[in-house]
Amino acid sequence: MSQFTRKALFIGGTGTISSAIVRRLSQDPMWEVYLLNRGSHAAEVPENVHQIVCDISDEKAAADILKDMTFDTVCEFIGFVPSQVERDLRLFEGKCRQYIYISSASAYHKLSRNYLVSESTTMANPYWQYSRDKIACEDLLMDRYRKDGFPVTIVRPSHTYSEKAIPVALHGDKGPWQVIQRMLDGKPVIIPGDGTSLWHLTFNEDFAIGFTALMGNPHAIGEIYQITGDEVLTWNQIHEIIADALGVTLKPCHVATDFLVRAGKAAGYDFEGGLTGDKSQSVVFDNRKIKGVAPGMGTHVPFDRGVRIALDYICAHPECRQPDPDFDAYCDRVIDALEKAAETLE
Repeated sequence: MSQFTRKALFIGGTGTISSAIVRRLSQDPMWEVYLLNRGSHAAEVPENVHQIVCDISDEKAAADILKDMTFDTVCEFIGFVPSQVERDLRLFEGKCRQYIYISSASAYHKLSRNYLVSESTTMANPYWQYSRDKIACEDLLMDRYRKDGFPVTIVRPSHTYSEKAIPVALHGDKGPWQVIQRMLDGKPVIIPGDGTSLWHLTFNEDFAIGFTALMGNPHAIGEIYQITGDEVLTWNQIHEIIADALGVTLKPCHVATDFLVRAGKAAGYDFEGGLTGDKSQSVVFDNRKIKGVAPGMGTHVPFDRGVRIALDYICAHPECRQPDPDFDAYCDRVIDALEKAAETLE
């Protein structure tokens, strides 16, 4: 190991986004990589990555383990509310040269007049508490940067996916597989609205290109970057590409978002944040800022290729194919109700 090697700590490190970054960084001889998590996915961690098994919510235990350690970059992937960020400030202030906080592009005010989203777009999401909590975390960190020089970099991902799951517009509590199964069974698939709203999908390996360019970069301190691919698709196109990869004909059923939210509540689902506050709104991301520090950032894995990578993996891993009979029944009820309503008007 070179004396000039940098040290990175990932809080989490085995999720959809972070796993690709860790894999990429583990192949870079200039980085020594550590993960701090509960160790439940240790088998998926590259051999040359150091595993620190600890639940960071146990602050005292984490402080004891980390007391003699310092890092060039700490990457927080599982900080969702301000109290978790406040804990990190206590743990890492003076112990890292850069703290990268993973926020969310869902925190943007998607109902603004300009569909083109940049880092300066207003932050507001009245429909989703998750997004409002992310905004509060950002505000806390930037306040500490302005007051005390805490070395924060904020990253806002949009819809990033991996080989383990295929992105769809609407799914139940057990993930998207049931939607794929409906396609395979020749059943109609619900697409919110008329399916023409614009959306970005980013394969996690593409996201890792932009993220790793920020790590250890002094120009990134005190800055905010959104990271997405450049490919823009409608939800109709997304579902058609999935169906094409499956070798089946898509049977779309377009349903108003308001109706899905109301019907979802009756069935025990909370779709308001994810649909009204996010997916149902057209967005196009302006990625010029991240490309200024990561010229290689872009869509290297377009969705028509990414979905086939995911299908190959999912077909070889049964744990990724979780049936969801409750969501399947919900879809059938919604579609049946709409068909009956239409019949009464004929």
